[in-house]
Amino acid sequence: MPTAGVIPKSAAMSRDFHLWLRSRRAAARKSRLAASSHAAACSPGPAGLSHAYPFDPRYGHDLQSLCAIEPPLPPEGFAAFWQERYQRALRIDPQPRLAPSQHRLQGFCVFDLEYASTEGFPVRGWLLWPTSRVARRGFVLGHGYGGIESPPSDLPCDDAVYVVPCFRGLSRSRRWPISDDPNYHVLHDIHLRDRYIIGGCVDDLWTGVTALLQVAPHTAGHVGYMGISLGGGVGALGLAWDGRIERAHLNVPTFGNQALRLVLPTVGSGVAVQAFAQQHPQVVETLAFYDAAVAARFIQQPMHVAAALFDPAVAPPGQFSVFNAIGGRKDLFVLTAGHFDFPQRVQEERRLQAALKVFFAPL
Repeated sequence: MPTAGVIPKSAAMSRDFHLWLRSRRAAARKSRLAASSHAAACSPGPAGLSHAYPFDPRYGHDLQSLCAIEPPLPPEGFAAFWQERYQRALRIDPQPRLAPSQHRLQGFCVFDLEYASTEGFPVRGWLLWPTSRVARRGFVLGHGYGGIESPPSDLPCDDAVYVVPCFRGLSRSRRWPISDDPNYHVLHDIHLRDRYIIGGCVDDLWTGVTALLQVAPHTAGHVGYMGISLGGGVGALGLAWDGRIERAHLNVPTFGNQALRLVLPTVGSGVAVQAFAQQHPQVVETLAFYDAAVAARFIQQPMHVAAALFDPAVAPPGQFSVFNAIGGRKDLFVLTAGHFDFPQRVQEERRLQAALKVFFAPL
């Protein structure tokens, strides 16, 4: 019988983990029922916004204090762990397969895409090929934890090939026994450093770059990455080791400053991680190797980061920890809020898209 608060070993560990998941599902159902029976008092947000969260999604910070947050230091063996993992992913032949897609996107021919990632995992998504311009560069796009059911239309370059993978276990890459519920997906094999699902998602990014270069080899030397939320955190973890990616944009990146992520009040998948860590404190040893802010210390490419002053799902201190850790050229686009709707959101997104066109122009 495992000791309370200690991660069990081997088969016992796996059994204990999945028993815990079942108990969490039951607790989550009760929590949703309870939450629907009352409304929280509204509190002022940035620029006069109001919210109903029982905590301050600004966490007491302003832009100046967020930019002063010190990112965490890497644990021993961090770089070696990721470099070895990257080399393993490079040895994969993804064998990308394309088929006509039912989706339509002005200016692009849309293909359904499938390629093999590490451990033979079939990653599905889309490939977008420009129809009005000569394809001279390429991008891999990383989606958020809400998943993605169709290719995005807000693209910065109309002369680029876009690979849009659905990370393993999510959306078009759903596969048993991985849950596509973010609250459980984020916990999949979290007790095993070498098998944690987030590492697999980083593998999917790297093999996605390989797939892009197989389909469009002329884009070599002109490859970019854009990732939001989950895709932002996965991007930070992957960019540090992949020199094939020339420049990148991260939007409200998650997994930054895991020590803060475990203690700051939040909503979404972060709550599940906090609850699991309370019962199994040794999981911090895994999370230390999946800290996007630690990985950002190793990023050398020019970077563009959109970080929010207010965000109930991905705490701004974690987002800014990622930005602050980047030692090379970096541009900051300050968002009013992330994972939260507000009246000026559409106009702000348009300004962000304009900034990305400028940032990726040299690619």
